[in-house]
Amino acid sequence: MTIHKEGRSLLFWMLIILAGINFAINYFPVQELVINLVLIGSILLYLTVLQFFRNPAIPIPDNPELIYAPADGKVVVIEKTMEDEFLKEERIQISIFMSPINVHINRSPISGILKYFKYHPGKYLVAWHPKSSLENERTSLVIEHPNGVQLMMRQIAGAMARRIKWYVKEGDPMAQGYEFGFIKFGSRVDVFVPLDAEILVNLDQKTKGGITPIAKFKS
Repeated sequence: MTIHKEGRSLLFWMLIILAGINFAINYFPVQELVINLVLIGSILLYLTVLQFFRNPAIPIPDNPELIYAPADGKVVVIEKTMEDEFLKEERIQISIFMSPINVHINRSPISGILKYFKYHPGKYLVAWHPKSSLENERTSLVIEHPNGVQLMMRQIAGAMARRIKWYVKEGDPMAQGYEFGFIKFGSRVDVFVPLDAEILVNLDQKTKGGITPIAKFKS
């Protein structure tokens, strides 16, 4: 397992600062218990942030009939909704909430061409808030599958996540299972699948990005 590029600089400077704090505290008249508690707290904090930026290798899927989870997390919404931004039609929205302990890499659920991309600045409501899809900082992406179906996704920042990263632009090819973005510290991804798609997940089900199939296109 490797460390994601989004965390390398943060982890480097965090290590320097924590090491400096633990080195300096030895020169103050404090009890040994306090020194040990600071050391333990520093280690736990560093390990917590380190695991957040882990970048596990996954087997890349290649199944044009399936729509895969774009992120690790838990399914918090499965409902029919009107997608008004681009598709202008009813879809089934599947939302995956990523807690701070999940891997926060975002992966393409299907292969195709990125037909639409837009960044929306916004609020930082908790990611499971009903209005977070429309009011939080977010990106909107539409991938056109080789079968002609267009799939909408949204990266949504949560209360802790204040930085959405993406590595794609309109016109780019998108490969199923490959990374297209990253959201830091607690967030959500919405996927808007066709009404006739077969839903393969349930509410509260855990997902793995690029591994868990969440829906299947109509044959």
